[in-house]
Order: sequence, then C-alpha cells, then structure tokens
Amino acid sequence: MPSAEDTSVDQERPVVRPTHQDEIAASGSELIGGRSGRWARLGSTAPTPVGIVALVALGMFALGMVQKLPCYNWAWFRGTGSQYTHACYSDIPHLFVARGFSDGLVPYFDRLSGDMQYLEYPVLTGVFMQVASWLTPGGALQYREQAYWMVNAGMLMVCTAIIAVCVARTHRHRPWDGLLVALAPAFALTATINWDLLAVALTAAAMLMWSRRRALAFGVLIGLATAAKLYPVLLLGPVFVLCWRAGKWREFAMATLGAAGSWLVVNLPVMLLAPEGWKKFYVFSEERGIDFGSFWLIITQRTGRPIEVTTVNTVSTLLTLVLCAAIGALTLTAPRRPRFAQLAFLVVAVFILVNKVYSPQYVLWLIPLAALARPRWRDFLIWQACEVMYFLGIWMYLAYTTSGDKHQGLPTEGYQLAILLHLLGTLYLCAVVVRDVLRPERDVVRRDGSDDPSGGVLDGAGDAFVLRRIARPPRQSVAAVAGPWTERDAPRGPAAD
Repeated sequence: MPSAEDTSVDQERPVVRPTHQDEIAASGSELIGGRSGRWARLGSTAPTPVGIVALVALGMFALGMVQKLPCYNWAWFRGTGSQYTHACYSDIPHLFVARGFSDGLVPYFDRLSGDMQYLEYPVLTGVFMQVASWLTPGGALQYREQAYWMVNAGMLMVCTAIIAVCVARTHRHRPWDGLLVALAPAFALTATINWDLLAVALTAAAMLMWSRRRALAFGVLIGLATAAKLYPVLLLGPVFVLCWRAGKWREFAMATLGAAGSWLVVNLPVMLLAPEGWKKFYVFSEERGIDFGSFWLIITQRTGRPIEVTTVNTVSTLLTLVLCAAIGALTLTAPRRPRFAQLAFLVVAVFILVNKVYSPQYVLWLIPLAALARPRWRDFLIWQACEVMYFLGIWMYLAYTTSGDKHQGLPTEGYQLAILLHLLGTLYLCAVVVRDVLRPERDVVRRDGSDDPSGGVLDGAGDAFVLRRIARPPRQSVAAVAGPWTERDAPRGPAAD
C-alpha cells in the first residue's frame, strides 16, 4: 500500500494539460481557441476531460462508419475490386454468410460447408458474433448483411466508449492522454473491419483495474480478453517481471489465477461439448501460412522461394521468446523500474512485428497501449502516419491483384514499401519507449513526479530484486523521487523532448 506521504502527493498533483507540455498539442489547440480553449466553459457544469475524450472517440468512430458508406451501399455486393479501391473493406458482412450466421448455424457446434469447417475465432468473439446475428432483422440477404454490419458497429461503438473512458482514467492526472486514442486516424479507419475492439476494450478495462490496485479484477478481465483474442495474455509477462522486481508475488498470483479462471469459465463448456469446433482457432493459427503485412511476406516475394509454415512458426516463436526475455532483462536492470504501460506496449509490439500476418485492424491492439506508454503527440502521429499508409497500401495492393490485365492499384514493390513503413513506424515507437526506460528523465509521464500511474501496487513501491544496473541506482518511491508536489514543479511551456 502507498504511504500516507505518497498518497498526499498523489492527491495534490494537478491534472496535466498536454497543451502546456507538448508543442504539437499546443499547436493543435489553436483550432479550438488556444490552450484553454477560447470557448471553454470553466464553470461547474463544464464537461469533464473523460467525457470529452469519450465524445470525441464516438465522433471519430462515426466518421469511420461514414468512410465505409461506399461499401455499405454497394461495393460489398457488386464485385471484389470496388471495396478495395474505396478502402472500405470489412470482414463482418462477408463472414455473416461465409460462417453460417445467415443460415442460423451455431458457432463451434454446427459444421460449415467448405474447407473452414468451423468458426476460426476464439469463443468470446464467437459469442459476440452470434449475439449480433440474433439482433439482426430478417429480410433479403443483402439487407441482412447490411443490418448485421450495422448491429456489430453499434456494439463495437460501445467497446470504443469503454476504451476511451478506461484509457482516460488509467493515469489519474493525465486524462487528456485519452485524446490520443480518440483522435487516432488508424482507430477510426479500422474499427469496423473485424471484431478486435472487444478484446481491446476488455484489455483497457483490465489495465484500469490494475492501476486501481485490483489485481484479481485485472486477471479476470485479461482472461476474458484472451478468450476473445490471444494477444492480451502477453500482458501477464510484464506483470510477472515487474512484480518480481518489486516483490509483489501475491498480486501476481491473484492476477494469474483470475485470468486462468475466467478463461476457463468461457472456454470449458465449448471445449467439452464441441471440442473440434473449439480447437479450430488454435489449429488455424498454427496452420495459417505467411500472409499480408509481415516481413515474412517481403522475404518470400523478394526471393521467390516459399517458406514452410512449420519453419515460420518455430522462428517466430523463438524470436518472440528472445525479445520478451530481452524486455525482461531490461526491466530488471533499468535504472528505475519501468512503467507497466511501457512494457505492455513493448511485448504486444514484439508479437505483432514477428508474426506471420498483420491485418490492418491489429493496430487497434497497440493504440491504447501507445497512448499510455508514450503520450507524446509527435511520436504518436509519426507512427499513426505509417499505419494509415499501410491501411491504404494493403487495399490498393488487393485492388491491383484483383484488377486483372488493367493493373490498377499498387504493385508488389509498392506494397512491400507500405509493409516497411508499418514495421519502421512501430520500431520507432518501440525505440523511444525503450529510451524512456533507460533514461527515465525523458519519460513525459514522470516529469511531474509520478512513478507509475498505471502500476497499481507497483506505483511508488521499492525494489526487492534488481540485476546489475545499466545506469544510476533506482529511486525507491514517488516521495523519494519528487518530494511533495509544489507549484514550482509545474511544467512551464513546451517541454524539450
């Protein structure tokens, strides 16, 4: 538990205003009247930062829906190429038919026609898809496909609101960092391609619970998120090494047990009653070949030589383990214990970078983590620009491959450049996060005297185990680092990066 002195420091610390710290945020604020906002209402009825972040996120989500209108109206149903040239493709209406929802088939239990045999999504995502199909009205098939996408969009909009609120509340004194998520262009563009926002929302809620020192609730939500998508289980790795360094084994055990328990509650019934359908996701993930967006695809396209799936699986797994071990070593040797959000971002980024496929919507996994790990508008926008270029690149490449002799779209070499932009943008953000770990004074979150606002029981805790240090010894607590908050500690003007 935090000391009384640390709690007092936390209560006295004011809300951080990015427009007073970040030159990009300050420049952007001129659109609404400057740093305070020319039309800002400062009375008691003024909207809260969390409310504003949620409203902006919903507005951007709605704009993303508008961007899909050409497909909603006709391109999903009249030929293949149009949905690519308009960059408005979505799996949702196509899988409504292809995975048997339009015929009333039950996921995991009813066998599909064709090679897929069963739904290839984790159980909780399958439940989400099934609920949406129950809410879809009857009628002609095209109308039902449109309605199914609209119902899913409504449910995913709820997930978006949850993500925005959770990110804005995770760092108590930095709610405005949630605007990074709300205004992220890649978020709006990819939100309704697939069902990833369900897992992202559960993960964001889990991180909020961890920041509030509720280890069991964190674990339960991570288990549910893993039942919707595989990547959230990776966050238990950072929790392990951080708790190791801080000696917080009880909290790690509670988080792990909560995650295992909730995952089993969701999966065990299907695992026992429909084992073939249940394991389809895992079999498909293992057998899936090299696909769009990965550096593996560049290698095969440039060399003209295929790579065996087993080789890719083995090398990808080894690379992930080695890089995660490196992150663990960094955690135990850093001059100051890294923040939880920093390590969460790094491990998920590693998983994405070495994977054999990178679908455009995978960027959603990283956006909330990036906003908490490196809330700096310049770096965030550089990365987002790379992701938007990839978003456009993959659809133009698919338009090229489906245009036949017309060769309209982006050729193979251009698509390879788009993949490189995605990889380099993600690596750049990883590099600045690692730099912040090695040089904590460069971490914008810690400039006001904070230790780890998303760390929960780790926030302000001392070290119980540290390997040979890379630089100066770690500081033990918020109070030891910064002392009581005073006005003289408040940032003045844009901080140099």
